[in-house]
Amino acid sequence: MYIKGGVFLRYVRPSKCPVCNSELKIVKLECEKCKTKIEGEFKGCDFCNLTPEEQYFLKIFVKCKGSIKEIEKELDISYPTVKSRLNQLITALGFEDKELEDEKKDKKREREIILGKLDRGEITSSEALKELEKLK
Repeated sequence: MYIKGGVFLRYVRPSKCPVCNSELKIVKLECEKCKTKIEGEFKGCDFCNLTPEEQYFLKIFVKCKGSIKEIEKELDISYPTVKSRLNQLITALGFEDKELEDEKKDKKREREIILGKLDRGEITSSEALKELEKLK
């Protein structure tokens, strides 16, 4: 804590090590009233490791009850930007992005089809390369 203009301000707990960018662990807790200290290894909440921007987006998401249209208005951003930030938040919280996983599976299937055609001599290697490039 530090004092600015006579007001106590709290630092926001960093989620990553400022030196190596690894996860930080909580090892000490202190009661604000009686100053009791507890030391050990404590797990932070799932939301504690989100960046300030991700936390803000999450608050707006809840405020807007998940309505993408309302989030667009609130943040003055486009639909694709809202979807992108939501996908980033889903990933940051440790969930798999279903759309992204489905897209990866589809691309893998398409690659296998192209390679199968190449193996059977239905297309040339240069045609296969062109088709594979389109998948990126």
